[in-house]
Amino acid sequence: MGFTAKALVQRLPDSEWDFSGTFRLSGKNDSLPGTNLLPFDGNNATPDIEVALSKATHLLVTIPPQPSGDVVLQNFGSKIKDCKNLQWIGYISSTGVYGDTRGEWVDESSILQPETELHVLRVKAEEEWLKSGYDCPVMLFRCVAIYGPGRNLLLSVKQGRARRIEKPGLVFSRIHVEDLAQVLEASIKNPKPGEIYNVSDDRPSPPSETVEYACRLLKVEPPPLIPYESAELTEIARGFYKTCKRVDNKKIKEELGVKLKYPDYKSGLDAIFKSM
Repeated sequence: MGFTAKALVQRLPDSEWDFSGTFRLSGKNDSLPGTNLLPFDGNNATPDIEVALSKATHLLVTIPPQPSGDVVLQNFGSKIKDCKNLQWIGYISSTGVYGDTRGEWVDESSILQPETELHVLRVKAEEEWLKSGYDCPVMLFRCVAIYGPGRNLLLSVKQGRARRIEKPGLVFSRIHVEDLAQVLEASIKNPKPGEIYNVSDDRPSPPSETVEYACRLLKVEPPPLIPYESAELTEIARGFYKTCKRVDNKKIKEELGVKLKYPDYKSGLDAIFKSM
């Protein structure tokens, strides 16, 4: 019951839905009222989770793959096969599976060329979910960087964590979590077995540009530019900066009828700023 799942829960009417979700014992437990929270450490298929699965009509999987593989399939794959009520399975993946296209556009038919260990694991997990043989539709949602209330550049700037890293020609795509939830709801209403959807806004842009805009809203000086080559980055973050692509989002609009509420980072950050 993380960032994306909570946004979906808030979008669906609680008069029509009952919600259950897992959480890590070591994580922050701040789920929404009325949700059934079940601890899951990635290694144990607890009876409580199996009971919740047996009643489920819709299953959203947001846990990223681990070095050992997809922990949901490993722990609950056979149980999910036995779920007679399931009507929809959504798996959250990443556009990192496309690798580096040097700024060229990618769509759902583009070649997969993962460049980091995590994205190699993503490709394998995607394949496993699509080949799982479940009786209900399984859909993949390849997401760009997800932001929204509680997780955004405005907070990073205020907390002194934002950095402007300079890498000429680099652009990122983003998606507001409310728009991601909108895409998931549209798929729930119109499930198409085996479909893959890129989930992105309309405006790929340089990461330093978004930091500068957040600083402008907060009326603070932007942090100094740091050349990518000399920036101190974690392995995951450096992999993020290694790849440059523009993500085509026509499919969610044309097939699911989605109209983005926040089509670019400016509209998204503006709304968050007004609510702070």
